[in-house]
Amino acid sequence: MSSDIKNYIRSIKDFPKQGIMFRDITTILKNPMAMKQAEIELFEFTVGKQVDKVVGIESRGFIFGSILARRLNVGFIPIRKPGKLPAEKVSQTYQLEYGTDTIEIHKDAISKGDKVLIHDDLLATGGTAKAACELIEKLGGEVVQFSFLVELTFLPGREKLSNYDVRSIVQYEDEN
Repeated sequence: MSSDIKNYIRSIKDFPKQGIMFRDITTILKNPMAMKQAEIELFEFTVGKQVDKVVGIESRGFIFGSILARRLNVGFIPIRKPGKLPAEKVSQTYQLEYGTDTIEIHKDAISKGDKVLIHDDLLATGGTAKAACELIEKLGGEVVQFSFLVELTFLPGREKLSNYDVRSIVQYEDEN
């Protein structure tokens, strides 16, 4: 399917640092028709999939992740940065270009055998998505799909997730 969602994404040069072209989805969010179209396209990715839970990665993954959970009539689970979840949790640390980062999930969020869809707004290097997957699997869940609004295909994100079903609405082949 060819999506016109790309027309609603604002590109901001040199943000958050020099040489980066930031793909801003807030321009989708302020337009109800674009939001609806993105929702429809993300939901269509799930056809034929059994999904018990949708996991959204902080913070923009919460927006369409929760919409997908509602559409699929399943629970929504947030994966957060450290210090944001109040109950017992498990953590996963992963490599960034320079340094490391950590994400967390409540220990009781995923049950053994749960079929999980992980959603985030953007797939770039794949570090955060892979760490989220490792958290789900630590808790006994099975990742059945990743979905993203935007994918930067010139970065190795898809390669890091090569054993999984990865879907994205909009792909950028370079920084331009």
